[in-house]
Amino acid sequence: MIKPVYSTPHPLAGDKVPLTVFDRAAIDLFVPTVHAYPAPAPSNEALKDGLRRAVALYPHLAGRLAVDDRGRRFLHVNSEGVLVIEAALSADLADVLADGMAAASVDELYPTLPEENVGVALLQIKLNRYKCGGLVIGIISHHHVADGHSISAFFTMWASAVREGKGFTVPAAPFVDRAATAVPRGTPAPVFDHRSIEFKGGSDGHSSKPYTVVTMDKIKNLTVHFTDEFVAELKARVGVRCSTFQCLLAHVWKKVTEARGLEPEEFTQVRVAVNCRGRASPAVPMDFFGNMVLWAFPKLQVRDLLNSSYGRVVHAIRDAVARVDGEYIQSFVDFGAVADASGEELVATAAPAGTVLCPDLEVDSWLGFQLHQMDLGTGPPCASLPPDLPVEGLMIFVPSIEGGVDVFMAVAECNVEAFEQICHSIDRSNDSR
Repeated sequence: MIKPVYSTPHPLAGDKVPLTVFDRAAIDLFVPTVHAYPAPAPSNEALKDGLRRAVALYPHLAGRLAVDDRGRRFLHVNSEGVLVIEAALSADLADVLADGMAAASVDELYPTLPEENVGVALLQIKLNRYKCGGLVIGIISHHHVADGHSISAFFTMWASAVREGKGFTVPAAPFVDRAATAVPRGTPAPVFDHRSIEFKGGSDGHSSKPYTVVTMDKIKNLTVHFTDEFVAELKARVGVRCSTFQCLLAHVWKKVTEARGLEPEEFTQVRVAVNCRGRASPAVPMDFFGNMVLWAFPKLQVRDLLNSSYGRVVHAIRDAVARVDGEYIQSFVDFGAVADASGEELVATAAPAGTVLCPDLEVDSWLGFQLHQMDLGTGPPCASLPPDLPVEGLMIFVPSIEGGVDVFMAVAECNVEAFEQICHSIDRSNDSR
């Protein structure tokens, strides 16, 4: 167990920090990430020393989830530490990467996902050292502690601490005041039906659809690579300035929908994660460590999606994301305050393993995560390996080590062949309707 090293006690040391409504909207599970580094990689001791210094700036990660006398969870910032597991493997890393990583073998590269989340280390790391000196770092972190934006910032800080060693200069501490991100109005006045959108119990069909659940062998994990040139051609097809995420989501949404063979009159939507830091009013610092993600739901009829230009689909995505604005975020915060006052226990919408989201999709973007900054002193990771995605229709967009974008995605077994045949086929229509 690696405990933080403080030059002076952290102001939050020992605090019992209530979960915000953003924390409670996050899925209640550990999220795995896996990164590979060729030899020569830093020693395990250097990695652990850097971890002690880095986690001191992010004290929640060294704490534990606990339960108060009302049965509600909170973060106990008790400095109990980060779990680190060290493993030695007889293979060469290059051979393993060349053979491709099956999902089953990737699972062995990060710590076993805990069955109980309360009381266990919220950040757990496995250092897999190969015969050649190569290294694979497998990490799991609990989503109630932080969203992907925050965990990415922590990884970058850890890499900096390892790279600089004893000369590590402590930078400005991240913003860690969770309460400041969820301040309700004097009289909380939620405007939107958040019980139907972010939490279970609603009936408007956003996040509470009765999706089918199947056995895991019916869901296959794919990694699809899109080159920079491919993305540039997509952007040209859109016809207006747009982000890599927007144009690529428009493309993949079209192709998955086509591969599924849905009826033209059906509707399909995408659950899109939206970083709310800069969208809140007042804005929250981008270096805030915690959760501050809500979701947008672009929705189109299947015939419209398949027949529309990329420009129109991008417009639908952009329009839905724009609705997650300051007014919406304040309504969400007010909703949390009303629920707290009534003693209501909020349960986030979380699709269990085996869920089939068809006709819908869910996407998380890691394109803003600076993987090249995870340089431990011998270069950035040579590969970021996809975790097993247990929900059909779930996708993660990741910056590829070789340039372009890798899309990690879970596809129904019966649709894999059709999708692979068309996933790199760009629609040629310039119709802007």
